[in-house]
Amino acid sequence: MDTITWQDFEKIEIRVGTIVEVSEFPEARKPAYKLKVDFGEFGVKKSSAQITDLYKPEDLIGKQVIGVINFPPKQIGPFRSECLITGFFQEDGSVVLAVPDKPVKNGLKLA
Repeated sequence: MDTITWQDFEKIEIRVGTIVEVSEFPEARKPAYKLKVDFGEFGVKKSSAQITDLYKPEDLIGKQVIGVINFPPKQIGPFRSECLITGFFQEDGSVVLAVPDKPVKNGLKLA
Protein backbone atom coordinates (compact mmCIF):
# COMPACT_ATOMS: atom_id res chain seq x y z
CA MET A 1 0.00 0.00 0.00
CA ASP A 2 1.28 3.46 -0.92
CA THR A 3 1.34 6.09 1.79
CA ILE A 4 0.33 9.72 1.36
CA THR A 5 1.20 12.79 3.36
CA TRP A 6 -1.19 14.72 5.55
CA GLN A 7 -0.94 17.53 2.97
CA ASP A 8 -2.11 15.09 0.27
CA PHE A 9 -5.13 14.12 2.38
CA GLU A 10 -6.02 17.76 3.06
CA LYS A 11 -6.35 18.35 -0.70
CA ILE A 12 -9.23 15.87 -0.96
CA GLU A 13 -12.62 17.53 -0.55
CA ILE A 14 -14.66 14.77 1.09
CA ARG A 15 -18.07 16.28 1.82
CA VAL A 16 -21.53 15.14 2.87
CA GLY A 17 -24.50 15.63 0.59
CA THR A 18 -28.11 14.57 0.24
CA ILE A 19 -29.38 12.63 -2.77
CA VAL A 20 -32.15 14.72 -4.35
CA GLU A 21 -32.70 12.86 -7.62
CA VAL A 22 -32.13 9.31 -8.91
CA SER A 23 -32.62 8.01 -12.43
CA GLU A 24 -31.80 4.81 -14.27
CA PHE A 25 -28.61 4.76 -16.36
CA PRO A 26 -29.26 2.13 -19.05
CA GLU A 27 -26.27 3.27 -21.16
CA ALA A 28 -23.78 2.36 -18.43
CA ARG A 29 -21.62 -0.75 -19.01
CA LYS A 30 -22.33 -1.97 -15.48
CA PRO A 31 -25.73 -1.37 -13.85
CA ALA A 32 -25.75 2.12 -12.31
CA TYR A 33 -27.90 5.05 -11.32
CA LYS A 34 -27.48 8.70 -12.21
CA LEU A 35 -27.62 10.70 -8.98
CA LYS A 36 -27.96 14.39 -8.20
CA VAL A 37 -26.52 15.18 -4.79
CA ASP A 38 -26.97 18.46 -2.90
CA PHE A 39 -23.65 19.45 -1.30
CA GLY A 40 -24.99 22.66 0.26
CA GLU A 41 -22.79 25.67 -0.51
CA PHE A 42 -20.93 23.55 -3.12
CA GLY A 43 -24.08 23.05 -5.17
CA VAL A 44 -25.88 20.07 -6.65
CA LYS A 45 -23.49 17.68 -8.36
CA LYS A 46 -24.12 14.69 -10.63
CA SER A 47 -22.62 11.26 -10.13
CA SER A 48 -22.89 7.80 -11.62
CA ALA A 49 -23.10 5.14 -8.92
CA GLN A 50 -22.96 1.35 -9.33
CA ILE A 51 -25.23 0.68 -6.36
CA THR A 52 -28.19 -1.01 -8.04
CA ASP A 53 -27.65 -4.37 -6.27
CA LEU A 54 -28.54 -3.07 -2.82
CA TYR A 55 -30.49 0.15 -3.36
CA LYS A 56 -33.75 1.07 -5.10
CA PRO A 57 -34.16 4.63 -6.43
CA GLU A 58 -37.00 5.43 -4.04
CA ASP A 59 -34.84 4.37 -1.06
CA LEU A 60 -32.04 6.76 -2.06
CA ILE A 61 -33.98 10.04 -2.20
CA GLY A 62 -33.15 12.02 0.93
CA LYS A 63 -30.23 9.75 1.92
CA GLN A 64 -27.06 11.51 2.99
CA VAL A 65 -23.87 10.22 1.38
CA ILE A 66 -20.17 11.01 1.47
CA GLY A 67 -18.58 12.20 -1.75
CA VAL A 68 -15.33 13.50 -3.17
CA ILE A 69 -16.21 16.76 -4.89
CA ASN A 70 -12.87 17.98 -6.25
CA PHE A 71 -12.01 15.29 -8.78
CA PRO A 72 -12.16 16.56 -12.36
CA PRO A 73 -15.45 15.70 -14.12
CA LYS A 74 -15.46 12.26 -15.75
CA GLN A 75 -17.35 11.38 -18.90
CA ILE A 76 -19.20 8.07 -18.52
CA GLY A 77 -20.87 7.35 -21.84
CA PRO A 78 -23.36 10.18 -22.43
CA PHE A 79 -23.20 11.28 -18.76
CA ARG A 80 -20.75 13.69 -17.11
CA SER A 81 -20.03 12.69 -13.51
CA GLU A 82 -18.99 15.61 -11.28
CA CYS A 83 -18.24 13.82 -8.01
CA LEU A 84 -17.44 10.40 -6.59
CA ILE A 85 -19.91 8.93 -4.11
CA THR A 86 -18.04 6.69 -1.68
CA GLY A 87 -18.88 3.17 -0.63
CA PHE A 88 -17.44 -0.21 0.24
CA PHE A 89 -17.00 -3.05 -2.29
CA GLN A 90 -18.20 -6.35 -0.91
CA GLU A 91 -16.88 -9.74 -1.99
CA ASP A 92 -19.95 -10.30 -4.19
CA GLY A 93 -19.23 -7.07 -6.09
CA SER A 94 -22.05 -5.04 -4.55
CA VAL A 95 -21.39 -1.64 -3.00
CA VAL A 96 -22.54 -0.43 0.43
CA LEU A 97 -22.69 3.35 0.60
CA ALA A 98 -20.52 5.23 3.10
CA VAL A 99 -22.96 7.40 5.06
CA PRO A 100 -22.92 9.53 8.23
CA ASP A 101 -24.65 7.81 11.15
CA LYS A 102 -26.49 11.01 12.14
CA PRO A 103 -27.91 13.81 9.94
CA VAL A 104 -25.46 16.66 9.33
CA LYS A 105 -25.48 19.86 7.28
CA ASN A 106 -24.88 19.33 3.57
CA GLY A 107 -21.38 20.37 2.52
CA LEU A 108 -19.62 19.57 5.80
CA LYS A 109 -16.08 18.27 5.31
CA LEU A 110 -14.97 14.88 6.56
CA ALA A 111 -12.64 15.45 9.50
